[in-house]
Amino acid sequence: MIARHYRMAGAAGSLMLATLALPASAQMPAPAAQQAPAASAADQRFEAIYTDEYAWRQSQMGANEDTPTGVKVVLPDVGLAAQADRQARWEETARQLAAIPQAELSPENRVNLAVYQGQIDALLAEQRFRDFEKPFNADTSFWGNLIGWAGRPLRDRAAADNYLQMLRELPRYYDQQITNMRAGLARGFTAPQVTLAGRDTAIANVASAGSPEQTAFWQPLADLPATIPAAEQDELRSQARQLIAEGVIPAHAALLTFMRGEYEDGARTTLAAYALPDGEAYYRSKIREFVTVDRSAEDIHQTGLAEMARIRSRMNEVMQQVGFDGDLPAFLNFLRTDPQFYPKTPEELLYRAAWIAKTFDGKADQFFGHLPRSRFAIKPVPDDIAPFYTGGRGGPGIYLVNTYDLPSRPFYSQIALTLHESAPGHAMQMPLSLENESLPAFRRETYLSFYGEGWALYCEALGEDMDMYETPYDLFGMLSYQAWRASRLVVDTGIHAKGWSREQAQDYLRDNTAMSEHEIETEVDRYISWPGQALSYYMGYLAIADARRRAEEALGPRFDIRAFHDAVLALGAVPLQVIDTRIDQLIAEGGAGPYTTDE
Repeated sequence: MIARHYRMAGAAGSLMLATLALPASAQMPAPAAQQAPAASAADQRFEAIYTDEYAWRQSQMGANEDTPTGVKVVLPDVGLAAQADRQARWEETARQLAAIPQAELSPENRVNLAVYQGQIDALLAEQRFRDFEKPFNADTSFWGNLIGWAGRPLRDRAAADNYLQMLRELPRYYDQQITNMRAGLARGFTAPQVTLAGRDTAIANVASAGSPEQTAFWQPLADLPATIPAAEQDELRSQARQLIAEGVIPAHAALLTFMRGEYEDGARTTLAAYALPDGEAYYRSKIREFVTVDRSAEDIHQTGLAEMARIRSRMNEVMQQVGFDGDLPAFLNFLRTDPQFYPKTPEELLYRAAWIAKTFDGKADQFFGHLPRSRFAIKPVPDDIAPFYTGGRGGPGIYLVNTYDLPSRPFYSQIALTLHESAPGHAMQMPLSLENESLPAFRRETYLSFYGEGWALYCEALGEDMDMYETPYDLFGMLSYQAWRASRLVVDTGIHAKGWSREQAQDYLRDNTAMSEHEIETEVDRYISWPGQALSYYMGYLAIADARRRAEEALGPRFDIRAFHDAVLALGAVPLQVIDTRIDQLIAEGGAGPYTTDE
């Protein structure tokens, strides 16, 4: 997932949320325009609270988004005073919400409250546990985000002026991040030392640049649009050259010195979240944030083991189908090493992704009644981050395919990956949320990992219904991806609550999935440095898959897959109980989706 268009928040630049129990009587609004009844005093009070707080939140968190005139990046104040102000504001918001009589809210606002309360709870937990003192992980970093956004084009003078302002603010922003990380060092709240190797490459590339033109930050200035007069272009480049030479490059040099010295030397040698200050409570808060319900680590671990057994049984069926003579480890080794399964050029991988995406387009109207206006491009992952990046990422307008280390990018995984990251996964689900003007902004613009990743993983399994998997090997690739996500329930809880070693976690993935060695190493380091996030995928998938089974059983021949998908997607990003309540409504209404008409 790429959090494009979404406001920056939290350690990794995207807000992952918890939940509040949703009243069983709450009913979901349909996207179609309806005559709304007069708002109650409770509705007015609640709407005033979330409207004011969300506008303030946006001003606090900064932004990284594409606009019609180009990239807009606003760097937030992440200093200690600003962090204290945020905690105080969200504590006051929590008090205000507690005083609202929920029974007097409209059905629509009971749903909104369930979602909004989860956001406030998650934001407060991040402040109270001081997550801002660990502002990066093995997957995502504040410097990597900026370097990535620096490659976007500038389409007019206003966008160029905004970009120069970002360059001015960058040294201040980096200084504040170093101060926060230094405070984390002092109390043992750091990324694990073992996950740091090589993560500073992008910093070093900027810090060692011989001139501004040799940095990624110069790229938008190199090709300014003709609508900006030549004299103004010269002026903009002159300003940028000075800002990069005197501010941006030295800021990266200072960050590199800190990371390779003080931070690496002082980073913790333990892996578990339980080893952090108040670690057991911290990990429990991450489970609530990423799973949206309060589950114990042991319960999730056992769920993962049960799901792995189910998936492994299906893997054995595919092995028999292709006539493989050997056990699962031998089959996995065959898949990892046989050249027939791997691209020889980056273009071969990119073209394959494009073919898969267009194949889905030909089937979309059979499974979805409502599609987004937004389309997406397919591009390679930037070189600076590709060695540590996942196989692909998708979001509004983009599907990134990782062409680094081609022997670790098997064709048999490409269909599942593309369905997950492009359409009907992230590059479809997020635009649908953004385009749904019936939702308040705090729902449209916020990404919830449990929902978004759960939906994208559901899309991989949906590929079987859509006859997307062309060969048994493609189907096995999907099952391997299912096993990868189910194994995260075992591995994440194993690392953070049960004392697993890095090697133990790698062995579990190696024994149970067809992932390449490179992917196994990068993924395990991601789980180690980002407690709880890996749980959101499969737990979210189970919620959506279980909701579908329940609807199919209750509705029988009246079940319409398009209506079900439209109902789930029209919600935006929501926690578990909102999904369950919406499907209760779908069943009660006889299977009619939000866009169903009487025609």
